[in-house]
Amino acid sequence: MEIDPFVFRLSIFILSIFIGYYVVWSVTPSLHTPLMSVTNAISSVIIVGAIIAALAEGGSIFDTANIFGYLAIVLAAVNIFGGFLVTQRMLAMYKKKKKDK
Repeated sequence: MEIDPFVFRLSIFILSIFIGYYVVWSVTPSLHTPLMSVTNAISSVIIVGAIIAALAEGGSIFDTANIFGYLAIVLAAVNIFGGFLVTQRMLAMYKKKKKDK
């Protein structure tokens, strides 16, 4: 009996959602900032691949690779800048507050 490749990939995707959920929610606040830095690095690699896909030569600008490449660029950019904002906010929490005189 052969397993359909779509069902196999869908089951891996669903399992990765559960694993990701439990990994992210079990991270202590002190490890959150390094985790966000790694996530930003991964998103940077995704942007490079998305730019290559968006600039793939094809018959039209509206090819599937170009559309998905552009969408990947936008989503990864939002992830990167959002990650930097969250990291900056987390680091600000660890700074000592100035006491009023």
